[in-house]
Amino acid sequence: MYIRRSMHVPPSPGAVRDAMPAFFDLLREEPEPAVRIVLGHFIFVYIHPYTDGNGRMGRFLMNLMLAAGGWDWTVIPFEKQDTYMSALEEASVREDIGPFANFPAGFIKEGIRLQ
Repeated sequence: MYIRRSMHVPPSPGAVRDAMPAFFDLLREEPEPAVRIVLGHFIFVYIHPYTDGNGRMGRFLMNLMLAAGGWDWTVIPFEKQDTYMSALEEASVREDIGPFANFPAGFIKEGIRLQ
């Protein structure tokens, strides 16, 4: 598997079969919605289970978890795409999840929960 504009090499197909159930267990057991949003999106695209559409599915999962946590659904603006991709690269290749954790935090503001 090759990811355009990334140094990240996804796990092998055999490892994906083990990683996906662990991924779902992690999401099920994480009590904090904001943590689920970051980890759910990041770990899904890190595992990269499909040949195409992993980023779109990761962003969909992020939005699903935003809504489940009571926050508004969001779209990553085109102008923020480079920042988004750089943050993913930092997390997946350089093992620094900070920039990626801070990226959705810009969309999640205290007090903007849906009623």
